Amino acid sequence: MDDNDTKLTSAVTTNAQQGRHRLANQILDLIRDARFEIGHHLREQQLGDMLGVSRTPVRAALGLLAEHGIVEARKNQGFFLKAQQGALHRTEVEVPATADQDLYARIVEDRLSGVLDDSITQVELTRRYKVERTLLQRTLTHLVNDGLLSRNRGRGWTFRPTLDSQGALRDSYDYRSTLEPAGLLLGSFQFDAGILERSRLEHLYLEGHPDIASVDPRQLFETDAQFHEMIAAFSGNMFFLQAMQQQNRLRRLLEFGGYSNRRRVRDWCREHLDILDAILEGDNVRASNLMRDHLGAARGAARHYPKTGTKT
Repeated sequence: MDDNDTKLTSAVTTNAQQGRHRLANQILDLIRDARFEIGHHLREQQLGDMLGVSRTPVRAALGLLAEHGIVEARKNQGFFLKAQQGALHRTEVEVPATADQDLYARIVEDRLSGVLDDSITQVELTRRYKVERTLLQRTLTHLVNDGLLSRNRGRGWTFRPTLDSQGALRDSYDYRSTLEPAGLLLGSFQFDAGILERSRLEHLYLEGHPDIASVDPRQLFETDAQFHEMIAAFSGNMFFLQAMQQQNRLRRLLEFGGYSNRRRVRDWCREHLDILDAILEGDNVRASNLMRDHLGAARGAARHYPKTGTKT
């Protein structure tokens, strides 16, 4: 078997593993929505019909859920629900990382540490990371779609503006500490209970994650950014929302540096949850104060982030 065959086999295996994990998460969603009781018989054919797949991948996905203690496999009988509803809402099966995700993380880390300049070319990246052209192009496309890179008119790519100095970071937190707590106190503030509950469950999942270091930094950022944009949207003021969206674009790259401190990730999950609880209780004054405290804690942690633009 030559190198190309090996790469193809590895890619097929990874794709199959990812498909199995994603299907397991889809089955988890069905179980949550249906609110099955412990001991419920999860029939492969029924699940396959609902998800539009055959029994074979369903069986593999249920086997994965059995490994995680969610269901129980009984010989010659099938699979039965084992976990309680509370545990189900805190559970999600991690999809294995791909080569694209690994390369994505390396490029972001090198940018944060100052190893990569503002502008880069594909030749330079290929030489540095020693990866095949198609993998690099896919990863660059992900970086462009996530707002971290923009393609030059000529050759290469340029990292988009970010909070790349302690001064800019300080100004950002001063701005947000003025804006975000105030949005919670506007007379037009009105929350959507369904959207808020989904956010709460996402945070509970991360806070209780047994291996937070294994979670993709992009998922952490999206959960964080969507929380703050959600609160801004609830304010009922379009300018508050636009301002928060702009801040999230500016801080996207730098936030990856903060996610190396996974203890802080659990802390901000808990801080977000306290804010959500206050909103649900109708205590927006308390939610506003908690938001101010949360941003102060985030600012303190951000002082230790690596700084871009500095060669190391």
